Amino acid sequence: MKERGLKLCFAASSGGHLQELLALRPLMERYDSFIVTEQTGYQAGGGEIRCYYVPQVNRRERGCAGKLLQNAVRSLGILLRERPDAVICTGALATVPVCLLCKLLGKKLVYIESFAKVNTPSRTGKLLYRFADRFYIQWPELRAFYPKAIYRGGVF
Repeated sequence: MKERGLKLCFAASSGGHLQELLALRPLMERYDSFIVTEQTGYQAGGGEIRCYYVPQVNRRERGCAGKLLQNAVRSLGILLRERPDAVICTGALATVPVCLLCKLLGKKLVYIESFAKVNTPSRTGKLLYRFADRFYIQWPELRAFYPKAIYRGGVF
């Protein structure tokens, strides 16, 4: 049974970032939740969890800025329609617009640095660290880069 009152947006790019996010499925099922991820050849959601898709973004690809702008427009529409209380994000680039827009709309941002980042920070993590209300790391070694981060181990 879902707890009342709290609506959560879970945001991740495709691949490993999405797999980390899906490890939080018990939290998704506890609250009114939805997922924002990149459009790929497979479905991310399932069951009762709604899923929204934004264009896939590669920072090395020509047209990256245009796709980020598309993501921002699409993300704003999603956020205005769903009105979440918080965004929980595992990265990467395609999720930056939804994270920054949630802050502009006065919502909470929770960022979980990638499990793959053991000794160095991710670009998305470095960018969103200053905006996140809570910033989690999955390896204690990352405290050197994120001194205010919370370490609770891995999501897996």
